[in-house]
Amino acid sequence: MFQNFRLTMAWLHTWFGLVLGFVLMVVFFFGSLSVFDREIDRWAIPATRFEPQPMPSFDKVLKPVFQDMKPDAANVEAAKSRVNGPIAQSFPVINTWSAYTTHRDPVLGLFAGYELPNAKDPEDTVWGSRTIDPRSGAALPDDHLKIGSQFFYPLHYSLNLNWKNLGTWVVGFAALMMLVALVSGVVMHRKIFRELFTFRPKKHTQRSALDLHNLTGVVALPFHFTFAFSGLVIFGGTYFPITHTQLHPLHELHEKHEAAETGLPHDRAGVPGTLASVDTMVTEAQRRWAAQGMAGDVGFLVVRHVGDANAYVSIYRAGTDRIALVGNGIHFKGSTGDVLREDPPQTAVASVNTFLTGLHLQHFRHWLLRWLYVLGGLSGCVCIATGFIFFVEKRKRQHAKQGVTGARWVDAFAVSTVTGIVIAALTMLIGNRLLPTDLAGRGDWEQAIFWGAWALAFAHGIWRTAPVASARMAPAWAEQCWAIAVLGVAAVLLNWVTTGDHLLRTIGNGYWPVAGVDLAILASSAIAVLAARKLHRRAQCQLTPSGTDAGAAAALETARA
Repeated sequence: MFQNFRLTMAWLHTWFGLVLGFVLMVVFFFGSLSVFDREIDRWAIPATRFEPQPMPSFDKVLKPVFQDMKPDAANVEAAKSRVNGPIAQSFPVINTWSAYTTHRDPVLGLFAGYELPNAKDPEDTVWGSRTIDPRSGAALPDDHLKIGSQFFYPLHYSLNLNWKNLGTWVVGFAALMMLVALVSGVVMHRKIFRELFTFRPKKHTQRSALDLHNLTGVVALPFHFTFAFSGLVIFGGTYFPITHTQLHPLHELHEKHEAAETGLPHDRAGVPGTLASVDTMVTEAQRRWAAQGMAGDVGFLVVRHVGDANAYVSIYRAGTDRIALVGNGIHFKGSTGDVLREDPPQTAVASVNTFLTGLHLQHFRHWLLRWLYVLGGLSGCVCIATGFIFFVEKRKRQHAKQGVTGARWVDAFAVSTVTGIVIAALTMLIGNRLLPTDLAGRGDWEQAIFWGAWALAFAHGIWRTAPVASARMAPAWAEQCWAIAVLGVAAVLLNWVTTGDHLLRTIGNGYWPVAGVDLAILASSAIAVLAARKLHRRAQCQLTPSGTDAGAAAALETARA
């Protein structure tokens, strides 16, 4: 089929990169935003604009909140199909209480799992959740969408297509093909090290786009490979669901064997029990971590078999002092506070897995490294975008002569994906500032604004890329860049008007989560203005003295002939 192996790799690189590049653009862009998802949350929910807090006292703050919690109404409604007969009106048996936080979270998420009466699956659970101010235990609105951690972050790995995990499968396939594209790209570029230092911005669009594509691809090659691979490792259980298929009949036996080995009760005793001071258990866990030379911040706390004689408490370390995502869990008997078990050192295989997971999820405390993650992700965006541009520039004149519209449609999808997702994200932030705080279903409205804005950007991209069919430059790119510039400035101004937190105030107070988001938005607007002006000059240079594009004239002559 091909004359040599290198041409085969070039074909793989071109077509796999083109078809799946639209998915990978979303993955890279929202992956970059997810590095600072908690900061975006604070921008979007002004009530959470205070400093991150450690895990508060369980005995004084958390326990009263847990005792007041109930299953969420939406979860109860969803559970109706999972029970025999009518759904229960009360859920007296509590399976778990849990609290989770990170070193970047000002608010605390609490979760309670309740046994589902008459469930088809005896281990089924219906959940309740609550968001609180950890300083006082006061409840915060749960219906406000955390745009960073609940929308942008899952969009990065699942495209927010949750039916049958469809989005996760699409992203996984794209990541696998990305590894193929990376390898084939290295093979087809024989002078890869020279291309590391080659960028000619004043050359014609096709040449400068290819230079920038090669440059960003080579510079961030280790980053791209590592994150594509580690992402596949993290979701290995989804792509290879052995536990839920071949091993499902052994699930109950395995859990009982694990309980016997660890000494942690698998079942409730059926006898009421009391809960000793969890704060004392936390103090003991921190003492043990300190003795091993590890930081003692609590990231995750779980009480299992609540109210039962077999209740036990598991306390996990936040682990912000290292890359590997290791909890170093210590487990206590609920009624006495005695230590039941301390998690042993991990095996070599488990250590590799936790390192790759921690490397990808970056829960560690290292701000410079976090910014390097952002630069790596954005370099992937640039690499993909310039690949689209090179594809179109290389083929549009040939397609115009042949009367083929392939280049035009690729350009339409490219502009809608590259600039369209930025427009959608900024429009969502603007909607967040304009929608009434007490609006019912506010989070659903914000998501609808995002998808609606992206759909409009897509329609505009299709409409304004028509000139590409005549081998001319599409005005859609410049117009959407101007839209990004205007929307970015509007988002920052609306944050000021609706909250009073303007840049001088947030920078002066050293409150960088909100100031950083505002500055990043303004930087995006500035880059968009520069890009729009550059595109305008390029369009002017393509015009002949008579005002007719040379490529279009050639296509017209061909059509007349």
